[in-house]
Amino acid sequence: MTTFVVVGGDAAGMSAASKAKREDPDLEVVVFEKGQWVSYGACGLPYYIKGEIQSLEDLVSVTPEEFREERDIDLRTGHEVVAIDPDENTVTAEHDGSETVQSYDQLLIATGSESVVPPIDGTDLEGVYTLGSMSDGKELREYVARARDGGTLQQPDRGPACRYLEDCAGPVGIVGGGYIGVEMAEALAANGFEVNLFQRGDRVLKGFSDATSDAVADHLREQDVVVHLGADVQTLSGDERVEAVVTGDNRIDVEMVLLGTGVRPRTALAEDAGIELGETGAIETDSYRETSVPDVYAAGDCAESTRVVTGDPAYVPLALTANRHGRAIGQTVTGRPTEGGKIAGTAAVKAFDIEAARTGILDHEEARAAGFDPVSETVTAKSRAGYYPEGGTVTITLTADRETGRVLGASLVSEYGEGAVHRSHAIVGALTEAATVSDLENYDLAYAPPFNTTWDPVLVAAKVLSGKLR
Repeated sequence: MTTFVVVGGDAAGMSAASKAKREDPDLEVVVFEKGQWVSYGACGLPYYIKGEIQSLEDLVSVTPEEFREERDIDLRTGHEVVAIDPDENTVTAEHDGSETVQSYDQLLIATGSESVVPPIDGTDLEGVYTLGSMSDGKELREYVARARDGGTLQQPDRGPACRYLEDCAGPVGIVGGGYIGVEMAEALAANGFEVNLFQRGDRVLKGFSDATSDAVADHLREQDVVVHLGADVQTLSGDERVEAVVTGDNRIDVEMVLLGTGVRPRTALAEDAGIELGETGAIETDSYRETSVPDVYAAGDCAESTRVVTGDPAYVPLALTANRHGRAIGQTVTGRPTEGGKIAGTAAVKAFDIEAARTGILDHEEARAAGFDPVSETVTAKSRAGYYPEGGTVTITLTADRETGRVLGASLVSEYGEGAVHRSHAIVGALTEAATVSDLENYDLAYAPPFNTTWDPVLVAAKVLSGKLR
């Protein structure tokens, strides 16, 4: 019997295992997962901590029992793979102090990513958290509950921002102004915390346009989040428990700190097996997700992808990429070679009452390095017909190549529900098809007064940039 072994039981791993088993019911599929959770939506953790999602189990797409009983997958939770031997085609896993050696015909490495802990003093203090796993989410939810219920974390003096909040639970710090930082600012502020967001650079969401970043930062301040830009955190101060965040000459008292400084791929297992890493530091693969070692594949947050705009390798750890590439591998190992597809680098984020999206290449230095001559234009247009009783605006920064007019990327921001995220999909299509701004200007987008104007904001942005290029 042919055996397909998967290391890692989240998006890429379980997508591959499920697809392979559907394609070939006679295939033996063995999945090793070192934790107890599989197939879960880590992207939903900020909303669980906020309280919008009541149960951690609600984030689980398919339970371990369903994988075992309904999909006939040999799922072994609590098993950590500690070695891969490509010469013998085996993996070694540890469980409860004992070792298991499992042979494979094809192997998928889907070991995911881990939170980056910045090189600053005090990250090992009590009260310093990361948010990279279900257990992290559980701990943070419990912290929020203790603070809100008047536990030992309560202090009599809550600082100036608590004047505006009922039942303020205390000052907290978030280090990092990316996706996790912004989403967790909302989650903690909604629970009555005085939130201090520290960003080393001069703007939050640095992968978005200046206009989007500024809109998000301004809105965070409107919600009483204290945004510290250009704040190089040097120390987390405290004896046993964190008491303050120190940046230069400033010391901000806090009761808890969340480190949201990004993630990095888990590659140690692959490296030890002699599997090559790419220039991004993630596992290098071909278009079928096969690594430098035959019959060994990699997908998800531990692996590289390929940019649709440039064809260059990229490390963009997002859920759709993991699911799509995992599914493709499931088909490939059962005899139907399937490419996982390239990525545009599309992402979205919600911050209180606004939403933002980005896709493609926005940074002009990055575009020039790829051989383009970038030019950008930012426009603000109505999200719905002017006479319609609801609506707002959408601000779009659109970037194209000056010589060819090819669309390179976009960043969009709007009030929540006014369509910045969904409008980014049209631009993803343009990137995928290597369309020009003139092509995009003539896209036949839907129109009805409750949804947009006759000229959708995407078309307005394309029209304005097209005129600038001409």
